[in-house]
Amino acid sequence: MTTYRIDLEGNILKIGFGDPAQNDRIVQDASTRLDELVQSGTLVGGTLLKVNGPGSLPVAFVIAHKVGHLYGAIAVFDPKLGGKYVVCITHNPDYKLGDLVD
Repeated sequence: MTTYRIDLEGNILKIGFGDPAQNDRIVQDASTRLDELVQSGTLVGGTLLKVNGPGSLPVAFVIAHKVGHLYGAIAVFDPKLGGKYVVCITHNPDYKLGDLVD
């Protein structure tokens, strides 16, 4: 049973809810899945990671903590901004907070 799905497709981290559960369990499953992706060599880091899919605020914190230093910048999908991603974490001078990326 998994309460949260996370898969990497190119430079997009696809996220979403799985089996029904409360956030105390969901954050544990999200953390475990991210650790699996790192240990398998699937999630290795890079210049920019885009995150796309539904998540609760506690899950967002887990994802940010786990991948925030693996990538130069993290951008999150916002359908209200014309389907663009908003840079919300950056250690890369090529991306500023609030930048919109495709």
